[in-house]
Amino acid sequence: MKKLIIGVLSAILLYLDLYTKTLTETYLKLGESFTVIPGFFDFTYLRNTGGAWSMFDGGLMLPIFLAISLGVSAYALYMFIKEDNYLLLASIALILPGNLGNFYDRIKFSYVRDMLAFNIFGYNFPVFNLADVFLVLGFGLLFIYIILEERKDAKNEENNN
Repeated sequence: MKKLIIGVLSAILLYLDLYTKTLTETYLKLGESFTVIPGFFDFTYLRNTGGAWSMFDGGLMLPIFLAISLGVSAYALYMFIKEDNYLLLASIALILPGNLGNFYDRIKFSYVRDMLAFNIFGYNFPVFNLADVFLVLGFGLLFIYIILEERKDAKNEENNN
């Protein structure tokens, strides 16, 4: 039952990512901004042909980004089927829609649609999308899961000696 709930949550997150991208593309012209919180948060429609923060921009990396996305998705699905740990499943429920949302954009458009623009203490943070948020949160949870598992293994090993 918990895997069904987590799977549905993952599907909802994927829908939210694609929906916000479509809304942005529908109502904003490329490069146009809409201020939500002055001096802090804008919706700004940009296209990212690279990776995070537009690194490796230019389209030559597109096949590599697509291959990495396929690998991440396949492994995430494998772990979703195999594992039963809530924290690991929660991380997968975030990683999968984040990965698939950006994968969809790269397949359909050859770029990723970004729109969330923050100014944090005078620094214009690179524009990103909900898929990126899900990926960061999901990998953060995965990192916590790995640390907790390593501590548990170390404690078990200590108790066995």
